[in-house]
Amino acid sequence: MTGFLYSKNHPRSFWHLEPDPAEDRWQDAILRAIAALELSESPAALESALNLTLGEAQFGSQRWQLSPARHFYYQIKPFLPRAIINFIQCLNARSAATNFPLGWPIEERYARFQGEIIRQLVFDLNVTSLIFRHFWPEGLRYAVILTHDIETHKGQAFAGVVADLEESKGFRSSFNFVPEGYVLDLGLIQDLLDRGFEVGIHGLKHDGKLYFSKRQYTKRAEKINYYLQEFNAVGFRSPLMQRNPEWLQDLQIEYDLSFFDTDPYMPMPGGCMSIWPFFIGHFVELPYTLAQDCTVCTILKETTPKIWLEKLAFIESYCGMALLNTHPDYLKDKKLWNMYATFLDALAEKDDFWHALPHEAADWWRERDAAPNGQETADMIPGMIELQEDELVFRQAEFTSIDRATSRKMERVQS
Repeated sequence: MTGFLYSKNHPRSFWHLEPDPAEDRWQDAILRAIAALELSESPAALESALNLTLGEAQFGSQRWQLSPARHFYYQIKPFLPRAIINFIQCLNARSAATNFPLGWPIEERYARFQGEIIRQLVFDLNVTSLIFRHFWPEGLRYAVILTHDIETHKGQAFAGVVADLEESKGFRSSFNFVPEGYVLDLGLIQDLLDRGFEVGIHGLKHDGKLYFSKRQYTKRAEKINYYLQEFNAVGFRSPLMQRNPEWLQDLQIEYDLSFFDTDPYMPMPGGCMSIWPFFIGHFVELPYTLAQDCTVCTILKETTPKIWLEKLAFIESYCGMALLNTHPDYLKDKKLWNMYATFLDALAEKDDFWHALPHEAADWWRERDAAPNGQETADMIPGMIELQEDELVFRQAEFTSIDRATSRKMERVQS
């Protein structure tokens, strides 16, 4: 793979400050802020910092490969009864979080790193606030995205019920289908699209073998691309959150959903640490930032959406993206169903977030990145990040005379 997969994630294009500080000021601020990541391996430059975080290099050179034990498990899993599978998952979960290098369910160091860059710029430019291009349309505080992976024909049969629940509460979501895992219900797919939901592709088969070898992956990728075109889908998520960012470049997608900010419980544990979208090569990555339903309910035995709501509050504080992945296969369980319905009720009471489908979020992040300063679209609202008692505070910029004075002061410093 040529080039650096994460090169488009420079803090300059992440923040889109107005006016834009000179490159040497950016570099100085970034180098001083890197310590906020508190990684075991201290990066010397931005590229290595992005590789260790977004690229998960802190988890070692074998991070995209299954351990021999997990490799064997997925070979025999089709022959195991569900009770045994659940037992193995819970047994593994007991040790999964031990010595896990990231915080969970909240990992805030990458967010602190981005904020520390701004704090350093504030000090360097001798101002108290900076104007940035708000992360979400019309200056809404944070984003909420709902997604579902349909693992089996039973989950497919229940997907319409899930859509009914969401629609009744004013929400829409994406449903990711396994094209060669069960007979696809084309009527259901068309009905979801007609009702404003989104359809994506969830691997080729749900067998944990997509990344067993590059040769096998290449063969499956050709079929996945066929199904993406067949269903006019632009998004993809790997089964079991297995992933390889270089191999994923073979897919003809606009966005991917296979990564997460932090999760010790996945077959490939780790995390990109980001609560915002980011670029991996040619596509936008939308990492899930709320714990999956199977983790919360099956492994942790939770009966309320407390974990989701606590993480939502953290994401709101940083104007991030709350992306949840649930499964119609599991939502049939009454406790999980009630938990999800309660979470949707809590969301419905809020009015400060942008509710988007995945393709809308990916399109927005790409447009936000590409628009030059001074050529923003109507919904690219300026935001303000202020330093108050050594704490950074987000708020919507109204461009008062004080704000204009701050901008002029920055221009004078630059010149």
